[in-house]
Amino acid sequence: MERQIFGKGKKTIGVTPAVLLMNPKDPRNVAQIIRACSCFGIEQCWFTGNRAQINMNGLTRLPREERMKGYSKVDLIQYDYPFEQFTDVTPIGIEIIKGAEMMPTFEHPENALYVFGPEDGSLSKIARTFCHRFVFIPMAHCANLAASVYLTLYDRCLKRHWNGLEKPMNVSDVLEEPRGWSNFEEKFYGNSTKSFKNVCIDNMLGVDKRV
Repeated sequence: MERQIFGKGKKTIGVTPAVLLMNPKDPRNVAQIIRACSCFGIEQCWFTGNRAQINMNGLTRLPREERMKGYSKVDLIQYDYPFEQFTDVTPIGIEIIKGAEMMPTFEHPENALYVFGPEDGSLSKIARTFCHRFVFIPMAHCANLAASVYLTLYDRCLKRHWNGLEKPMNVSDVLEEPRGWSNFEEKFYGNSTKSFKNVCIDNMLGVDKRV
């Protein structure tokens, strides 16, 4: 696993567009969100806190139904000061808050960082101060965290297609994705170096939990 130390004077590693989860609670939601990122071409999923403990070294794996080949293209990064890792970025809080824009009429910036609060709460006051814009998804009831990420990324993808910024995938492109489970475990999870780069706090500090 790659070990990195973040801090002032160090090179930032944030790549937009990206997803940021503030102190998520449910590991299954995080797994589903990684899947959403993979589906819509998002390269980084950041999260803060330690409630959703996911170890991508093969010690604790994603639920089987949440794994897919494209996961190898998504970096899951745990860091409690994620905003410091982005330079040219537009943080967008997905939050029901006074003055928030409606998702159906929202124009997604190229350098978006989509910031989501936890399943059992809202974005903290500190997190909101980093957000440049706020967007809410109009619906009769609150959606699951993973569902909110899917809706947001799909809305971005759809509007980019409408505006000619991305070429939509046709059926033949979609069918090229291997969807069987034959040899999946050995090929994509047998060697931890081929799975996700999980940059967690302990790894940044060089702490080996197996000691």
